[in-house]
Amino acid sequence: MKVKYANFVISSTTVTKCPEPKMPEYAFIGRSNVGKSSLINSITGFGKLAKISGSPGKTITINHFLINNEWYLVDLPGYGYAKRSKTERSKWDKMIKTYILDRENLMTLFVLIDSRHEPQKNDLEFIDWLGISQIPMALVFTKVDKLKPRELEQSLSNYKKTLLESWEELPTIFVTSAVKKTGNEEILNFIDKTNGIFDKMASNIQR
Repeated sequence: MKVKYANFVISSTTVTKCPEPKMPEYAFIGRSNVGKSSLINSITGFGKLAKISGSPGKTITINHFLINNEWYLVDLPGYGYAKRSKTERSKWDKMIKTYILDRENLMTLFVLIDSRHEPQKNDLEFIDWLGISQIPMALVFTKVDKLKPRELEQSLSNYKKTLLESWEELPTIFVTSAVKKTGNEEILNFIDKTNGIFDKMASNIQR
């Protein structure tokens, strides 16, 4: 898939204010400063697309972008931002989880993980919650250009080993670099294939 068109649609504070769920949707989420905006800009090829959502930890909105007039890319707020008040974090958490659980056209939630770090507790807890909630997801390891090949291999191995302590089967995994565009084609091909599943589902409903 090639991204020929990408445009900001709306920033929403609740799921009810999101666009009508008529197209397949793919959301990106991760801890603050995981490189989410950079990856979104790299994948779409539109360098300033995700900047509309504001600085990490300052905007509590669900940001929709229309891609190729065929599907939505959604930039969700980062989690684990310690500088916000407990009340704000609670409100933020509720909004994100409500979106994830109630958004009927959400085909895949891409969970971004900084490849440079050891498995983080809040990442693991969030991934486990998604599994329990039966949310379709993929793990996206970011900033792989900052690691040597052996370091990256070890980091991925550690993460997989940790997940397999509670998971029988691992989710789909992508390794990415916004700088070198590593993983862009793989993610877009995955989305393209999944769009086909959405089209079949919509066709069956209309019959």
